[in-house]
Amino acid sequence: MSGHSKWHNIQGRKNAQDAKRGKIFQKISRDLYQAAKAGDPDPANNPQLRLVMEKARAANMPKQNVQRAIDKATGAGGANFEEITYEGYAPGGVAVMVFALTDNKNRTAAAVRSAFTHAGGSLGANGSVSYMFNRQGLIEIEREGLDKSEDDVLMDALDAGADDMKSTDDLFRIFTAPNNMTSVRDALQKDGYDLETAEVTMIPENKTKVPADKVKQYKHLIDELDANDDVADVYEAGFIDPADDTDE
Repeated sequence: MSGHSKWHNIQGRKNAQDAKRGKIFQKISRDLYQAAKAGDPDPANNPQLRLVMEKARAANMPKQNVQRAIDKATGAGGANFEEITYEGYAPGGVAVMVFALTDNKNRTAAAVRSAFTHAGGSLGANGSVSYMFNRQGLIEIEREGLDKSEDDVLMDALDAGADDMKSTDDLFRIFTAPNNMTSVRDALQKDGYDLETAEVTMIPENKTKVPADKVKQYKHLIDELDANDDVADVYEAGFIDPADDTDE
């Protein structure tokens, strides 16, 4: 019995690691797609694409996954991918935005709707929750190992053209106007900063606490959306009180 329990624990950890790796690959795939779509699909002529490809190599992302993301942007092989946004409410009335890249709108719409329905949420019309989010550039720098003070990082960020900075125990989170993110990123890298994240994203104006009795359903919704290959990004305006997270 103890052997079975040990195997079960190991398998559980492996599944969790695989899920985490899958989410990382999914995010990098989105970044590859956007970089190739916005510029030259040849990394030799596209600095942003080169940066994301370096991130993919560091994460041990398979080469075929990298090429597939670039092919989506260029339409190689006859595939025609569209960007679609879905808006809805998770359990507890929490606003959620879903960004998808798909070659089959009907398939993706059905899967996203099913995810919301299974979790006790609901899809809304375009504009139903997007007004609760702001499109901003976000750059994150790990605090660990950084030999600069918070004031130094703030001054460097402002000098580079950033709008604001917030700190957590682990990160400096620098906010920019969407069209300034690239120039701020480049300036900070030139100053020697190793960036954890540099992207244009959707940031909620306010966070809503997920009710304790809805936490399991809420997490199920986010996990099901994240597991969908067509889903590129999920932006959520909810937070879970650790005391309510019985899975932790």
